[in-house]
Amino acid sequence: MTNIMKQYGTELSILAYSYIKDLEASKDIVQTAFIKCYTHLDTFEGRSSIKTWLYRITINQCKDYLRSHYLKRIFLFGQIKEEVTKQSPETITMQKLDEEQVINHIMALSKKYREVLVLRYVHSLEVREIAEVLNIPAETVKTRIRRGKNLLKPILKEEFLNE
Repeated sequence: MTNIMKQYGTELSILAYSYIKDLEASKDIVQTAFIKCYTHLDTFEGRSSIKTWLYRITINQCKDYLRSHYLKRIFLFGQIKEEVTKQSPETITMQKLDEEQVINHIMALSKKYREVLVLRYVHSLEVREIAEVLNIPAETVKTRIRRGKNLLKPILKEEFLNE
């Protein structure tokens, strides 16, 4: 179990944070997800990878948290894993601002498009894995990705061409 926590802890924390935008609550959610994983490990049938199973548990925990009566928030994605680059500080800052703008636009989409785009492009899951995590057909995932990207194109073109 410790290996699973080490291997997926950071990914699940980023996933939870992308859903609820609250660092402390996302830590609690990931901790609960690992507890559920540990207590139900004997029922894991292996039809999917342990990673997609943990993603599913974490997403369900996030949805439960967001459904609670006192929390109705607008999603905004926070920090993404930063890569070390050899670019100037100005270039790095501009790229971060651009990334934040794109992510803010993604988070403004309806849930069905936001979910698949975040899982695909932020968490780098394959279509098949996204389908397993969200419990929807792979073709639905492909359609939602395509439609979500189509919704973003005019917004991003306008925003980045008007600078």
